Amino acid sequence: MPANPLPDDDLADSDTDDTGSGEHGEGGEKVRSGIQSIEVGFRLLEVLTSEPRAMMLRDLAQRAGMSPAKAHRYLVSFSRLGVVSQDPVSGRYELGGFALQMGLARLARVDGVKLARIALTELRDRVDQTVGIAVWGNQGPTIVHWMESSHPAKASLKLGDVMPLLGSATGLLFAAYLPRSKTAAMLERELADTRRSPHHGGPRTLEEVDAVLADVRAHQAARVEGMLLPTIHAFCMPVFDAVGELALAIVALGQEGTFDIAWGGEMDTALRACAQKLSYELGYSPDARDA
Repeated sequence: MPANPLPDDDLADSDTDDTGSGEHGEGGEKVRSGIQSIEVGFRLLEVLTSEPRAMMLRDLAQRAGMSPAKAHRYLVSFSRLGVVSQDPVSGRYELGGFALQMGLARLARVDGVKLARIALTELRDRVDQTVGIAVWGNQGPTIVHWMESSHPAKASLKLGDVMPLLGSATGLLFAAYLPRSKTAAMLERELADTRRSPHHGGPRTLEEVDAVLADVRAHQAARVEGMLLPTIHAFCMPVFDAVGELALAIVALGQEGTFDIAWGGEMDTALRACAQKLSYELGYSPDARDA
């Protein structure tokens, strides 16, 4: 007599390979087999990671798309391993001490610029625009990595260049997200230079600067059209660290006519997605900036 099949809700609890050994994914690449029960149970950890408060079993199970009974079995094992903990009074579940240790170990190994270089290589090849990385140095926003497109923009930027705060997308981004105590001296110098140049089209007072920077924060990005160099457009996006502070910025620029400068356009969407993924890899959660 054949064995009774497992109920649908328990199929994933058996330690079987979910992909098999010969399946192929998109592009004909062989898909590596894995243990389905681990991947199913991981959904509970994903929910707990995204939820700021401890959760009741029924709510956790519902969010993870499984029955409470099934979720409980996984949670028992996760609790034994220290990945999940349960409040003895309320019965609510949250991430445990070992989950914290794993997160800290990962953060200790993270090099934001290295991650950004890898991500921007893929982005440059996909959108074929010039891209770069900037960090805050002792002189201001500093270019630390630069990759040209197949049709390089006529920009004279090079590694080590310090970007103006008010005359570049990179500078506006840093001015918008860094504490004013870090940028005040540089802002004052640039405003003084602006007032001496009657043809300068940028902000001329701190009030005007604050309005521009508020717009940068509202869009969560800086955009300039021919500000630093005529016919050269640019976007700059923030990458945040685990405590919600600006870790670095990624920038894309291109020649007028070949660079989509529209909000919500191809370049905005692609660079924004890249920045958000990098922030996630650095341990950032949007709640960190709201705290």
